[in-house]
Amino acid sequence: MGWRDRIRRVFRAAPAVRGPQRRQSSAPLPPDAAREDHLRAVLAEDPNDVPAFNELAEIVRRRAAEVAHPDPLAADTGPITRAKAADTAHWALAEELAGRPSGWYGLVEMARLSLEDDREGAMRRLGAACERDPSGRALLEGVRMLREAHLPSEALGLGVGHWSPAEHDPEAGRQIVQAALDADRPADARRHLRDLAELGSGQHRTARVVAELEPFVRAAEATTSAD
Repeated sequence: MGWRDRIRRVFRAAPAVRGPQRRQSSAPLPPDAAREDHLRAVLAEDPNDVPAFNELAEIVRRRAAEVAHPDPLAADTGPITRAKAADTAHWALAEELAGRPSGWYGLVEMARLSLEDDREGAMRRLGAACERDPSGRALLEGVRMLREAHLPSEALGLGVGHWSPAEHDPEAGRQIVQAALDADRPADARRHLRDLAELGSGQHRTARVVAELEPFVRAAEATTSAD
């Protein structure tokens, strides 16, 4: 068994319906064990609680970096960095929560972790996350993640493929308009802003989001006209 599999076994919980479980051990409990158990209980109720997931991910990443050791009998005996061990533990947690039918945030995190090495797979995971979430939060997180990775065209493609202005959080629309601006496509930004204003008018925060985006879209249009 290679080190990646051993790390996964350490940090993967029991059945997903119980939420992510801490590994049983005879060793003394770490100082933050109570906080860890609380976060696992929160995620058992809501696998898409983003702050709880991120805090728990930091805990398992730190633990993995502390305990990871290579298996000298395994075929995979290359150097193991603390970052690689931490990423593997993070992936195991995300994979577990993504196993819940409603678990979309785990898929977003798996996409984030795999984006550099497997962009096509990461995009598939983001698409699956968006399909699981009718509120638009998964779309918001996915588009924002791609924008932060300097992939505005991919972010815009994800948004166009999954956005429903009438049903989704207006903040998802904000991210899509900003992705169009990042991609230097002011005409697309204007079109998406118009869709947000018209089709998303039933959302109480839409007007504020549209008003905040309008100056940026207008400035991008003016720059294009000047060129």
